[in-house]
Amino acid sequence: MVVSVLEEMRIRSLGVIDDAVVELSPGFTAVTGETGAGKTMVVTSLGLLLGGRADAALVRIGARNAVVEGRIAVPEGSPAVVRAEEAGAELDEGTLLVSRTVSAEGRSRAHLGGRSVPVGLLAELADDLVAVHGQSDQQGLLKLSRQRQALDRYAGYAVAVPLGKYAEAYKRLRAISVELEEITTRARERAQEADMLRFGLEEIAAVEPRAGEDTELAEEAERLGHAEALASAAAVGHAALAGNPEDPEGVDAGTLVAGAQRALEAVRAHDPALAALTDRIGEIGILLRDVAGELAGYADDLDADPLRLAAVEERRAALTALTRKYGENVAEVLAWAENSAARLTELEGDDERIGELTAERDALRSELGALAQELSEARTEAAERFAAAVTEELASLAMPHARVSFDIRQTEDPDGVEVDGRTVAYGPSGVDEVELLLAPHPGAPPRPIAKGASGGELSRVMLAVEVVFAGTDPVPTYLFDEVDAGVGGKAAVEIGRRLARLAKKAQVVVVTHLPQVAAFADRQLLVEKTDDGSVTRSGVKVLEGEDRVRELSRMLAGQEDSETARAHAEELLAAARADA
Repeated sequence: MVVSVLEEMRIRSLGVIDDAVVELSPGFTAVTGETGAGKTMVVTSLGLLLGGRADAALVRIGARNAVVEGRIAVPEGSPAVVRAEEAGAELDEGTLLVSRTVSAEGRSRAHLGGRSVPVGLLAELADDLVAVHGQSDQQGLLKLSRQRQALDRYAGYAVAVPLGKYAEAYKRLRAISVELEEITTRARERAQEADMLRFGLEEIAAVEPRAGEDTELAEEAERLGHAEALASAAAVGHAALAGNPEDPEGVDAGTLVAGAQRALEAVRAHDPALAALTDRIGEIGILLRDVAGELAGYADDLDADPLRLAAVEERRAALTALTRKYGENVAEVLAWAENSAARLTELEGDDERIGELTAERDALRSELGALAQELSEARTEAAERFAAAVTEELASLAMPHARVSFDIRQTEDPDGVEVDGRTVAYGPSGVDEVELLLAPHPGAPPRPIAKGASGGELSRVMLAVEVVFAGTDPVPTYLFDEVDAGVGGKAAVEIGRRLARLAKKAQVVVVTHLPQVAAFADRQLLVEKTDDGSVTRSGVKVLEGEDRVRELSRMLAGQEDSETARAHAEELLAAARADA
């Protein structure tokens, strides 16, 4: 089966590394070197490529930024490739180019397949590409939440399906509980709000405003307030157009236009242009008579009744009282009334809503209890298989008598959900508290690994857990940062042997200080500093033949040229090859 392989990383200006290339290959690669040489920067670099948190302190002093570039061979159609192509990334002959830049100010940029992408996308791809394990991960395994997550990951669909249903019901229950609490705890405020809305609606209903009424009344008030002036002006205008009956000798516009039309009518037959002008004058005469008639009608219809003006002003005052409180104009007042009526209906329906929410909450609690029980049963079944598999792995890691088990328990809580006849506390992941127990030797009682495991034992438990995962939920590449800390002797040999076996199924990269582990590697990389304290391009090199023996000798005795150390190193390499 073709799997993803991390082929190469180039690291520039990161910590003690000035500019170095880490060439990797399928199988088991060991990264070694003196303490402080920068081996852990390999883990840090990969963490950045996988969307890890950027830290300005990682940038080498004097540099503007740190850059990590990686080349990963990925099989066509894999989830990582599909997700990368969705983001616009392009593959280069089956390889995916990933880069991460961290500035000295702490700003970070990510690129995938030549396309700038959010850092979070790199973290998404990491789940399908690489499993990173360092000292922090080892300590993380001590947390109960991480132990539950490990069990759930191992259980697969058997837990994932009921857990998904449970999480959905839990989310809905929390939302209903929040709404119920808001309604009940804010009853007084909601009652006060209802009274205010009710008063406002009654006040508006008493006035009965009509849409556009304020504009119409303003125009009418303006007209009534100037009725005499308007009537006088209309009369003058009418007289100027149609004449004044009281002044028969006066000259008006209508008479003048009629005279002009008669004069032209007599000669219009002699010139078409003059005929056209005559017609236009006739049109003017008709328009003058129409306007004069309308002016006469306007003056007759003009209402100068002071009582009507008073009524209009009174109505306007009533509308103004509403617009001072509920809107800039009558349209806004009516909109406020509509919205407030809907809100009042909601507030007045609190009792009914409380009943509905309470019934739904009780139903959800019952459903949640059933799902929690199903989830707990699935975890219990998976825990037995998981514990047996890890125990078997520990036997091959120089812990033949160790036994791993899980304690899955619930806590009584009167406010919890009912599970198997008990009312227990619940949370977003169910009702179970999951704790990994270790009995390191016969007769020893199972104890939480946080209390019952030494540093070396914890390293081996974590490695055993990861090896079990490799058989059920594999990832293409595993990176271990000194997972062998606190281990020595035969246990170290067994860890090296187990890592070599794991490397037959996946790419394994191990940062180690143990020669027993490094001897089992298919490839060994040496990280070393130059005289100025930096790691350059030539400072990360593949060790072969005599160079590898010298490095293993240094790791064994601190003396590269010790004949005894060299003999031991050659013996380790020969034993590892024979085991393969």
